[in-house]
Amino acid sequence: MLRARDRRWHAEDMNAAEAGSGGARGRSSSVDQSDSLPFGRGISLFDAVYGFAMTLLIANVDPLPPAAWQSFDALATSGAVTQLLGFALSFVVIAVIWRANVRLMRRLSGMDGPVTALNLLATGLVILIAFTTQGISDPATTDLPIPTALYALNIAAVSLTQTVMYQVARARGLEDPVRPAGENRREVLMALITPLVFVASVPIAVCVGAVVAKRSWLTLVIVNPLAGLLRFPAQRERPLSRRDAVRRR
Repeated sequence: MLRARDRRWHAEDMNAAEAGSGGARGRSSSVDQSDSLPFGRGISLFDAVYGFAMTLLIANVDPLPPAAWQSFDALATSGAVTQLLGFALSFVVIAVIWRANVRLMRRLSGMDGPVTALNLLATGLVILIAFTTQGISDPATTDLPIPTALYALNIAAVSLTQTVMYQVARARGLEDPVRPAGENRREVLMALITPLVFVASVPIAVCVGAVVAKRSWLTLVIVNPLAGLLRFPAQRERPLSRRDAVRRR
């Protein structure tokens, strides 16, 4: 009886392994594995776009006339301070978004068509940050509600696209190791904090003012670290290997 049970368990293990390998073979023609040249070229493209977007931000800083360099008062009233603050803000924002993309892509075993398309959409929205930054950094438009609202929607769209990209990759079996569902739900909720804060600032900019809306973004400095501290005690589940994930299905 014990031998029959052992044979049955061995057969189940073999079936699970074959199902996993069969799925991998089925995807091999459409998935660029993480150790392949196409995957590396895709990551290089995304990194280059992020770097280009960060460099493009300097175009929003206008050259100053010689008179602006004669005193600190003249420099402060020239509008350069506002432009430099807008440059610094967007530079940090793009750096944080790039770092998040690096962290997410390290968790994937490869990229397929939908994952690549969503990454390209995210990088396109990142390039657009240079355009919306011009609206919030120009002294003539920085206090207007529309530039602030567009900038907030731009950042929210990038953040949401990154989250959707990873969840699509997870649903298509590209997450490795596969994290438990509970941990994934907690991370999705954390990822939604940033876009929610920026989206919430849109009606504030329209109804109250651009200055108050921009100040509302500072809540992320407190909320995000606090959410991270609350998440760590809940991380008790062990990530599943690919074979364990197949056997649970």
